[in-house]
Amino acid sequence: VLLQASGGGLVQAGESLSLSCVASTSIFDINYMAWYRQAPGKQRELVAGISRSGSTNYIDSVKGRFTISKDNVKNTVYLQMNNLKPEDTAIYYCNAYKSRPYWGQGTQVTVSS
Repeated sequence: VLLQASGGGLVQAGESLSLSCVASTSIFDINYMAWYRQAPGKQRELVAGISRSGSTNYIDSVKGRFTISKDNVKNTVYLQMNNLKPEDTAIYYCNAYKSRPYWGQGTQVTVSS
């Protein structure tokens, strides 16, 4: 499974960004897809995930601000990020789990104060 992430950029605090991750194959039968992020000097962390059935989970720091969703027809997973904060600055990675984990290239999100 090849994953292509896009949508990162430079925004000011309080603004929004939408990330997209397009898979090379059907995501209908992928067990779990997620967005991770890695800030400089920090470990990569799970930001949000969505299961095959559509159940979602989020880390506490983004609850109420970020929304993960998917479109099985377009083979795309989205991450809508609202009310961005400087601490959201990181490289964001798309991840899919189907027998094993697959990773996309990262997309940089920078939030200025």
